Amino acid sequence: MYSNIYNINFPGLNLNFKINPIAFKFSNITVRWYGVIICIGFILAIWYVLSNCKRFNINSNYMMDAVIVGLICGIIGARLYYVVFFSGDVYLKDPIKILYINEGGIAIYGGIIGGILGGLFMAKRKKINIMSALDLTSLGLLIGQGIGRWGNFVNQEAFGSKTDNIFRMVSENTGGTPVHPCFLYESVWCILGFFLLHLFSVRARKYDGQIFLMYLVWYGTERFFVEALRSDSLFLPGTGLKISQLIAIITALSAAIILLKFKSKVQHD
Repeated sequence: MYSNIYNINFPGLNLNFKINPIAFKFSNITVRWYGVIICIGFILAIWYVLSNCKRFNINSNYMMDAVIVGLICGIIGARLYYVVFFSGDVYLKDPIKILYINEGGIAIYGGIIGGILGGLFMAKRKKINIMSALDLTSLGLLIGQGIGRWGNFVNQEAFGSKTDNIFRMVSENTGGTPVHPCFLYESVWCILGFFLLHLFSVRARKYDGQIFLMYLVWYGTERFFVEALRSDSLFLPGTGLKISQLIAIITALSAAIILLKFKSKVQHD
């Protein structure tokens, strides 16, 4: 599927790249950079989470169990989200294709939702402080998302509409048209968010769940605006609404309201 070498150009930054989406082949197995990058992001996220369990008063062994279950549920969630909101009847006509995840078709919001739900299930069974676990998990998510988006770069996907701004990108997949590199916007935003929320968690965190709520505001705000630029969005069936944009604004606003309520309560206490 991704056998061509892409010639990628950022004219405004005077940067040029030649990218082969295939990392290497071993016997009949083809390993793509997309998968390698996702794995790197996941490994670094796990390392951070497990290294900071003590600071969040969480048993690292129990947290590892939650991470494993969360990973499995995250993959399932990412695939199901894409299948449910994919505009077409390919999966209705041939349901077995739902299992062909190697052919592409996953969605980050589905992965986040599935991963969090799976992790929460295991956290509850292990009697982990759920809100504290969500705080730590959200920091790990920002690492994984920030790095993982570069998988979209090597596949030349997750870009946006035509633009003439300094960050514009041109490649074979954009049809020679300069477009918004949405993967870049999200990657930078997530990495910046990780550093800011990490510092906040060390110096100013006042209650369990605060970092998670801030994550929802931080990521939801960015996703709402960047999703508006994207040309490959999934839509709510029967409407012209971009489902990820809708989820982003609902979660960001809801989390912001809860944060304000807790802030007022903390000040009064």
